[in-house]
Amino acid sequence: MIFQDKVALVTGGTSGIGRATATLTVSAKQRALGAAEAKDVFSGRRDAEGEKTAKPIRETDAECLYVH
Repeated sequence: MIFQDKVALVTGGTSGIGRATATLTVSAKQRALGAAEAKDVFSGRRDAEGEKTAKPIRETDAECLYVH
């Protein structure tokens, strides 16, 4: 599978296209592998916005790490 043993790294994940990419990447991995296998790392400059992006991703049981 294309997503097997892969971690997505998204820059600018706190807003706009970066936020959408972080969210959609996890959704695609969940469809392919299941929620427990989806892993996502994203970065951004605004911590509060980063947590707003991470929260719904984590609620799907996917692994998610925000890096400032």
